[in-house]
Amino acid sequence: MKTLPVTDAVALIPDGASVMIGGFMAVGSPLLVIDELVRQGKRDLTVIANDTAMPDVGIGKLVRARLVKKAIVSHIGLNPETQEQMIAGKLEVELVPQGTLIERIRAGGFGLGGVLTATGVGTVVEEGKQKVTVVDKEYLVEPALRADFALVNAFLADYLGNLSYALTGRNFNPVIAMAADTVIVEADNIVPVGLISPDHVITPAPLVDVLVAQG
Repeated sequence: MKTLPVTDAVALIPDGASVMIGGFMAVGSPLLVIDELVRQGKRDLTVIANDTAMPDVGIGKLVRARLVKKAIVSHIGLNPETQEQMIAGKLEVELVPQGTLIERIRAGGFGLGGVLTATGVGTVVEEGKQKVTVVDKEYLVEPALRADFALVNAFLADYLGNLSYALTGRNFNPVIAMAADTVIVEADNIVPVGLISPDHVITPAPLVDVLVAQG
């Protein structure tokens, strides 16, 4: 695990990378990392996240800067800029039911090929997708999701990279930390080793590649 300033951490991310970003309407999103992505102008990103937040908030800043090529998300209803870019053909959006989305990411983190879900069976969602029958019930086969980078926000990190989350800021963060080749963490507080009780470690240090230095 390396501790790097945010400029150096974001410099690791090339144009065209796939990035999973934690957060629910920007709550629990790594806001400093997102700002630095905009400042460095990282382009043609594939963003995998719960949502695209709101205009100029969280992931919405990436959308406004037109840095996102494709968004794999559960909804875009509160970001009209995402909708406008999608309708104009400037941004590809793959809408995935929230439960299916998180399970596809979880499957990617656990080395599974995908998940079976009844959500979408009998609707336009099933078009082009494989279906299987298990105990007389039909399911869609939804492939696992992984990314080049996971951009995680934690409430606490220690100097080894053990992470703890607070309240709803936990959301997607622990799951995406399992499903990316490189995990970059922005922590609200960095503390000495031992101050996070082992019972409170949600993401263990071996999963973390880069911890963004404070200050």
